[in-house]
Amino acid sequence: MKVTRLLSLCVFFALSVSLCSGACAEVDSDTEAVAGDSFQLGCLSCKVRLEVPATATVDWLFKARGGNSFVHFYTYDGESSDIIHEQFQDRIQWHGSKKTFDLQDATINLLNVTFNDSGTYVCIFNRILKYEHYEFPTIVKKDFNLTVVPTGECAAHPSRIALRGTASIVSEVMMYVSIIGLQFWLLVEMIYCYRKIAAAGEEALRASAAEYLAITSESKDNCAGVQVSSQEAPSKNLLDCVTSSCDPQPLL
Repeated sequence: MKVTRLLSLCVFFALSVSLCSGACAEVDSDTEAVAGDSFQLGCLSCKVRLEVPATATVDWLFKARGGNSFVHFYTYDGESSDIIHEQFQDRIQWHGSKKTFDLQDATINLLNVTFNDSGTYVCIFNRILKYEHYEFPTIVKKDFNLTVVPTGECAAHPSRIALRGTASIVSEVMMYVSIIGLQFWLLVEMIYCYRKIAAAGEEALRASAAEYLAITSESKDNCAGVQVSSQEAPSKNLLDCVTSSCDPQPLL
């Protein structure tokens, strides 16, 4: 029983790590772009329960600086994309989750940035968690303000260049650190389970051997008692005959 429980525990740890191997780290997008360059609009929404299958679609909205309302300019469903607003025609490239309908990274590349691209951006995850007997819809919104600066101004402040791409770099580093940490934890747990199983097996063998020796010893004691009883029986009969009046048996 102990060995079975330990094996079940090891399998649970292995499955937990394997399910967590696709680590995800949410970081904020950069907020400053250079006119004429491309810019990465980052947006991540990590699932809390990775073992639950899901599907998601992503919508991007934009409100110009000083504007009153948002416009829907891009959508992606895991298979196809659609640039809806004419301001962004031929200037959007998908750079998020690929080859999956369970989208967690909705990053897009904005090409040939212009000053008109300054404003507030919102990405929306429409996710459906698929449980065994029902589906649970969730909506996650991320927003940030983008400022477009001229090339000369960016060159005058080199630190701004260093900040660009920080979100993606930090995300990747955290992802790999999480994967390595989880794999190391799995290795430690497997070694621990192996030692526990080996110790439980040795204990079971010792218990079986002790039980076998006890049964053997008890059997020997019973056999010895039977032999003593069989040897004492004739003597007792003879003594009874001497102390009592026994009729002589006729000689044939």
